[in-house]
Amino acid sequence: MPLKHSSLIYDWNNVPGAEFRPAGRVMLTDESLRDGLQSPSVKDPSIEEKLRILHLMERLGINFLDMGLPGAGARACADVERLAREIRDSRLKIRGNCAARTHQNDIRPVAEIQEKVGIPIEVATFIGSSPIRRYAEDWTGDFLLKTTESAVKYARSIGLEVMYVTEDTTRCDPETVKRLYKTAIECGARAIVICDTCGHVTPSGVAALMRFVIDEVVKPSGEKVRVDWHGHCDRGLAVANSLAALAAGAECVHACAIGIGERVGNTQMDQMLVNLKLMAVPPWDQQDLTCLNEYCQTVSDATGVPIPRNYPVMGEDAFRTATGVHAAAVIKAFRKNDLELANTVYSGVPSHYFGKEQVIEIGPMSGKSNVVFWLERKGLKPDDATVERIYQKAKQSNRILLDREIMECLPEKDRRAPAMAD
Repeated sequence: MPLKHSSLIYDWNNVPGAEFRPAGRVMLTDESLRDGLQSPSVKDPSIEEKLRILHLMERLGINFLDMGLPGAGARACADVERLAREIRDSRLKIRGNCAARTHQNDIRPVAEIQEKVGIPIEVATFIGSSPIRRYAEDWTGDFLLKTTESAVKYARSIGLEVMYVTEDTTRCDPETVKRLYKTAIECGARAIVICDTCGHVTPSGVAALMRFVIDEVVKPSGEKVRVDWHGHCDRGLAVANSLAALAAGAECVHACAIGIGERVGNTQMDQMLVNLKLMAVPPWDQQDLTCLNEYCQTVSDATGVPIPRNYPVMGEDAFRTATGVHAAAVIKAFRKNDLELANTVYSGVPSHYFGKEQVIEIGPMSGKSNVVFWLERKGLKPDDATVERIYQKAKQSNRILLDREIMECLPEKDRRAPAMAD
């Protein structure tokens, strides 16, 4: 969906050598209802809330959903089964998977749910891999290999497709990385997940690790193996790392709505969708993402994790300004009756793509044009005396004026309940 004003923007992102080019197809796995719920601050949503979130994922075109870890207990198992039934009964395109430790007690419930519901469910069986984790756990390399072989073979023997996950891959030595993935593939895994479990790696490190796994493991195997990337945001690099992974050969990125997850969270699903859309990456360039705001707010409400005001795209302040110079440019675009121009003249993200809109406020940094525009938007006459009263009140304030404060400056006949709540 190219902008009609693209000729007015010189895009340094697309000069030769700078273009973002995924190595192949691009898919997304939503971890909001499993890994996202490992945050110490979240509440586990009700099954009704989880079903609503599932349908929003479907509307956004997300490919896979981690439905949970049924081996964690009765409630987790029941929720996974209900989500799987909803996917089946509503004929959704999204495909479900389940997390499991490399242990039969975790893997078996996934197969039981698959048999009950009658749709394929991929099992994402995971094990720690890095030297520091092995040292803490007193694990040997041989133990990891034997555990991997046993878990993958068992999962395949009871009819499950296997996604094999190595935790802390970005701090693991090359020899162990190679041996673990090679073993998993030889035992029947057809998807592998490279994990930045502790948010350690940088984009250049992602590229090096991804190339190593593809060149040293996947290609020599001769099998068709999907390579996934799963990252965390401890250094604030989760989205950048995920894009680097796609450019280096990953086919699928795992992410969570508003970046919920353990410690500071996982890769932000909403920010991945925004960037894939703006980078015109198929199929996301054609995907309708106007319900993205609803998706984020629903997850926020269901988990009790607030969206920060300055959060990219979905934050309350993302498309809101009271600064005179900035607002004046947006207002001039609105006066041209050009919504797209208004949404891009002072924003790198067109708000209407994602169910948002530009908002002009009045504050100490505002010009009179802000006041006139605000009044006109409310259907009020911007006479000089009224504009001056509001303008002076704003200049004496140390913050944005509330709607009721602006209304107090109007003539008595024009005072009424504001259209927007304070």
